Amino acid sequence: MNRSLTGWQAWAIVLVSLVWAATGPVNAVGAEPGRPPNIVLLIADDLGINDLGCHGRADHATPAIDRLAATGTRYTAAMAAASVCSPSRVALLTGVHPARANLTTFLPGRSDRASHKLLPPRIEQALPAAIPTLAERLAPAGYRSHFVGKWHLGGAGALPTDRGFATAASGRANPGPESPEGAKGEQRQATDGVRIIGEQARERPDEPFLLVVGFDAPHVPLAAPAAAIARNAGAFHPKYAAVVSALDDAVGRIVAALDVAGLADTTLVAFTSDNGGLHVPEIGDPPPTFNAPFRAGKGFLSDGGVRVPLIVRSPGGVGGGRVVTTPVSTGDLVPTICRLARVAAPSPADFRDLADADGPSAGDDRPFFWHQPHNTNQGGRPSGAIRLGPWKLVEDFEDGRLELFNTVDDPGETTDRSAAEPGRVADLRGRLEAWRRDVGAKGMTANPRFDPLAWRACHAEIDVSRLPAAATAAEMVPGLAEWRAAMDNDAAGPPATRNGFIRLWAKDATVSGEKLCYEPQPEKDTLGYWVNAADRAWWDFRLDEPGRYRVTVLQGCGAGQGGSTVELNTGSSGLEFTVEETGHFQRFVPRAVGTLDLPAGNVRLVVTPLEKKAAAVMDLRSVTLERID
Repeated sequence: MNRSLTGWQAWAIVLVSLVWAATGPVNAVGAEPGRPPNIVLLIADDLGINDLGCHGRADHATPAIDRLAATGTRYTAAMAAASVCSPSRVALLTGVHPARANLTTFLPGRSDRASHKLLPPRIEQALPAAIPTLAERLAPAGYRSHFVGKWHLGGAGALPTDRGFATAASGRANPGPESPEGAKGEQRQATDGVRIIGEQARERPDEPFLLVVGFDAPHVPLAAPAAAIARNAGAFHPKYAAVVSALDDAVGRIVAALDVAGLADTTLVAFTSDNGGLHVPEIGDPPPTFNAPFRAGKGFLSDGGVRVPLIVRSPGGVGGGRVVTTPVSTGDLVPTICRLARVAAPSPADFRDLADADGPSAGDDRPFFWHQPHNTNQGGRPSGAIRLGPWKLVEDFEDGRLELFNTVDDPGETTDRSAAEPGRVADLRGRLEAWRRDVGAKGMTANPRFDPLAWRACHAEIDVSRLPAAATAAEMVPGLAEWRAAMDNDAAGPPATRNGFIRLWAKDATVSGEKLCYEPQPEKDTLGYWVNAADRAWWDFRLDEPGRYRVTVLQGCGAGQGGSTVELNTGSSGLEFTVEETGHFQRFVPRAVGTLDLPAGNVRLVVTPLEKKAAAVMDLRSVTLERID
């Protein structure tokens, strides 16, 4: 292909090939005119954006996947809808955002622990029956669907064969390092895929099919034959490199089977991963990979956790060799496939057809959303995020902190631009909150059994979201041993009667005065219009035991409006703080303002302005109380 073609010209060639595949003459396996293309969807497990040769990784051998990229379209800014497996697979297999499905972490989920400030919402333990899978959407178009490998979307009643797939082959995820099935089961999965392709070609030549292969590789625990590990001795992680190489071989076998069966010219092949690569030690393995130049990895909403490989080869490989830099989501595969199969795409539309990713300004006005109301096994904290154009806003659910990054200029998300761009912060956070309300995203609750020492061991003594890679994975293990032990500590924490963490939201406050009110708009969600110094607000709550608490306010204040003095008082204990400018009334910044000694029993915490310096006192979104005695 002429690589000087513009994006829209190149995509036009691809579309022509797809139309030909759907409407052209009888092909080698007897398909009648008008038959839509076959679909083969290959999903790796935890394969990072930096793990393939075609993405520049020099110490991993991936010739089969690299060939697929050379004959297809490689999306260099593809993002998963979640940073962990089950919710990402919701988007991949349904085209519905995991927040809308209320399936926002891996199944069954991480246990509640003392290190968690917030407790997660109750999530669905299986893909909801009301949400059609891709197989169920394709059935009216005559597709026969098959599933091989990892499902991870629920058990009895929600298995692939319960959700529109005619056949399903699971097998063992870890059959052993020297097993002929493949150390991670990848060779058996390839064999099942090859068999299904052959059977479709021989026995059902007039019937389009969907084949989804969910590989268990390269997910930990890692396993590979000794000889393969030795061949990769120079890699960052020799065993991981061997696992990736075995995965590559399995992908190559499945793609080759399409050629053997004469189906390559009528089959769309897509290869991707469920989330970013694992960059920390877990389940006894050293850090499998690194995602540089992107920050963090699996379990984080930083780009290292959500950027994934995505390669799509059109029937016959027409228009191959393209590279698309426009941001897309792996959830976009579903509406794309639905268009090609001439069936209805999901509605409301959480994702877009990949054809929309071309053109000089494609994607500039498209927001991407993430909702992760969970702590993760990799150290990720509860958070949400939105990306619009190059800008990405990350909201920390624990303290409300808002960080802003330009992911084009700063792919490592090293420089927080929120102070320099307060208006953009306010706009993006408003869009994020509006989206959460639209999809019914579930929130979190304060953990009364919270232990601040356990939290600090996991998140303060080392920030693994900024963990640099050493020369080898093995060199990183000693420095992360204490962190890993803290993360693996599943102690529930002190008794709930200790009231370890309390969150007081603006919407729950009682207000007294002429102007002060709760402003419910998504971009506000705050106690605002605080223009009268006589107005005040309070919260009533109950404590089982007396205690000393660190107080954090989440406040916003426009430029030139700071300096007001505010008191927090319970009648028996009080503190004062001065309102700081944040550049915008809706750019909220968490501020530790002191400590309060709170009595047992009924408590009323009153917020009262002592002196108003400018047009308004502040906007106040929440007050957090963290027990420290």
